[in-house]
Amino acid sequence: MPKKLNLFIIPLEKNNKKICTLGLWDESIPDISFNEHGHSNYASIFQHMLSDFPRGEQGQAAWDVLVDKIKKEGAGKKYDCIIGVSGGTDSSYLLHLAKAKGLRPLAVYLDNGWASNVSVSNIKKLLEPLNIDLYTHVINYEEVKDVLNAYLRAKLPWADSPTDLAIKAVLYKMAYKSGLKHVLIGHDFRSEGFQPTEWTYSDDKQMRFLSKKFSGRKLKTFPNLTLFSFLYFSFIKQIKYVKPFFYIYYSKKEAKEFLKKTYNWEDYGGHHYENIYTKFIISYWLYEKFGIDKRIITLSAQVVSGEITRQEAFDELARIPYNKDTIAQDLEYILKKLEMSAEEFERLFKGEKKYYYDYPSYYPLYNRFRKVIFYLVKYFLPNKPLLFYQMESRKKNKV
Repeated sequence: MPKKLNLFIIPLEKNNKKICTLGLWDESIPDISFNEHGHSNYASIFQHMLSDFPRGEQGQAAWDVLVDKIKKEGAGKKYDCIIGVSGGTDSSYLLHLAKAKGLRPLAVYLDNGWASNVSVSNIKKLLEPLNIDLYTHVINYEEVKDVLNAYLRAKLPWADSPTDLAIKAVLYKMAYKSGLKHVLIGHDFRSEGFQPTEWTYSDDKQMRFLSKKFSGRKLKTFPNLTLFSFLYFSFIKQIKYVKPFFYIYYSKKEAKEFLKKTYNWEDYGGHHYENIYTKFIISYWLYEKFGIDKRIITLSAQVVSGEITRQEAFDELARIPYNKDTIAQDLEYILKKLEMSAEEFERLFKGEKKYYYDYPSYYPLYNRFRKVIFYLVKYFLPNKPLLFYQMESRKKNKV
């Protein structure tokens, strides 16, 4: 392991890029465009989402209807919905909200071997007093290691895509196994925004391809959701992803304070920092190798939503997203757990940048049949997937 951190740092260009006058979206974001007022197409799409999912009386009414439907369809069963938990703010508060509304959730947790002690402790602090059962799906770590290494060797930005794909697969399959129709997700686009496709996209087809290409082995037990499985669960079995925070008032800052006071919940730092590997990819790999600062997206959303001021967002961006004093130690731990040499990581880190379109995936198929998929989504799913907002942002050259 090298002694100096600067071995793994590529100097970034000074950010003098054009910036959206409504948020912080700038020219580092793929396919961004600006109108004569300096408003970006990302701001336009975000405002479209605000219109699609109004809060206040209208949003509360929509949420109440969903709650009644969940209770009705889950009547006579041990549980009436599934909630994916991570120990983070959103999923923790969602557990409290669900019980407060009289729902009977089953909490589902994916253990990929990278959870922080804080996140695991937070889950327990909520489940015990709320009397909520927990199902934990433990992934074979050898396969976790293989597939995470494969994404790093593929030199893709969002090298933690396998975790996202596995979570979705486990939630759908557990809902199906339990005979339930609703999966509640603690996601709030007002505080998180939506990510550019180039930064985050991957799918089951791509994951299987990369695993075989860069690890030399097929995935046997790693949770995956094939296109056929997704269509079956979503359209045939009518299992729906429900995102309550799209409809009701929710403040992440207030939620944190409430959780601390009520459940002795502990803050873990930044967005998705409850997972050690996820934290590393967001704060270091993306930022230093690709020049991608995902905080631009989340902070822009919070500015436009009125949660923070634009100046507060700029002040946050002025600080690097990782701790300079501990990042060398963090990197050493990551490489040891992945069984990857520092020399290989350095080659990957300094190597060319790749994106989702450099490898096989379902994306061309989604794009080709976009209009048909939009029609189906409108009538069968409660929320338009964020992927389609991402696709819209790519299509809009003018705002």
